[in-house]
Amino acid sequence: MDTAEQRVIGPGAATERVDPRHWRVLLVWLQAAFRAPDLATGAALVARVAAAAERLGAVPDVTLRPDHVQVRTTTWSVRGLTEVDLALAEAVSAAADELGLVGDPALLTSQEIAIDALDIPRVAPFWRAVLGYEPEPGSDPDDPALADPGALGPGYWFQQMDAPRPQRNRIHVDVTVPHDQAEARVAAALAAGGTLLSDRRAPAFWVLADPEGNEACVCTWQARGDG
Repeated sequence: MDTAEQRVIGPGAATERVDPRHWRVLLVWLQAAFRAPDLATGAALVARVAAAAERLGAVPDVTLRPDHVQVRTTTWSVRGLTEVDLALAEAVSAAADELGLVGDPALLTSQEIAIDALDIPRVAPFWRAVLGYEPEPGSDPDDPALADPGALGPGYWFQQMDAPRPQRNRIHVDVTVPHDQAEARVAAALAAGGTLLSDRRAPAFWVLADPEGNEACVCTWQARGDG
């Protein structure tokens, strides 16, 4: 990969360049979901994704379900999106159009579980062991983000505490959604009995709580200073 291909492309610039019918930025990923009428048609798209990835040198995650296919791509060597990922997105969109598959961004989500810790280097090895997870490529060894080696489970990360907080939960869930789905997701959570604790950092994230005070954040790439 040459220097131009390794340049990280911010989420705003990436969003402007990909097909809006299909692709959204979630965390460090470009993700798309395509509805398929049957497993065989979905598998045909998967085969085309694999061929394009081989040609471009991309390493996407691909999930085949009976009624849809999800594709996500990033460049781990720079922990972000590059020209390779955008080229793959273009190729996959073209393949989906040839197969008559429709994108459904509402299916997209990326979940993380955040664990508050006073001593992250001491706590993180326990969670790595009990989950069977591995550090994400390029993450800080003393403050790792943990990922499922099978790319199916949610990610885990550690939030530094400066003092014990026994009066509140020390684990919360981060749900990253497409930027144009976030307000609807927040509204649905509030309608289901949730409480808005803070929207001060929206649209980067909204802090919500369930009726018993358990917290979750609805997150997007926006307003994070790297657009």
